[in-house]
Amino acid sequence: MDANIMWNNYLQTLDERNRENKSYTAWPFGSGPEMAKELAGLVKSGEKTATCSLHLFYEIDDEPLPKVGDFNVITDWEGNAEALTETIDVKVLPFNEVDATFAFKEGEGDKSLSYWRNAHIDFFMNELAELDKKFNEDMLVVCEEFRVVYK
Repeated sequence: MDANIMWNNYLQTLDERNRENKSYTAWPFGSGPEMAKELAGLVKSGEKTATCSLHLFYEIDDEPLPKVGDFNVITDWEGNAEALTETIDVKVLPFNEVDATFAFKEGEGDKSLSYWRNAHIDFFMNELAELDKKFNEDMLVVCEEFRVVYK
């Protein structure tokens, strides 16, 4: 399904007054087709209710940080809509201060903090290498929690 179609379908579930001044962004999780599909599946099943990204990427891309009330159409790698989420919490903190509760909400692997740390260190190191930058555990991360509002 196209992201615009999913968005419009969601808007039709709201009364007219609640449709005003709402917008969305559309994007896939991860760094490739398999990861994007897997993580979108975790969102749709309710296993994944959080995500994390490096604050540095927002700075480099000159993009605003997510905020409570933002809507996101989670897509597969090809841009097909999988789920619509609403951001319910955002925290910016050093990577090494992310706790086990947040790691569990990310819903990946065995949901442990150890798994989360290892997977994210690998992911961030790969992403930063493309920019000729190094990862360190004091780097700020943007921890975003969300709820599925339409799928």
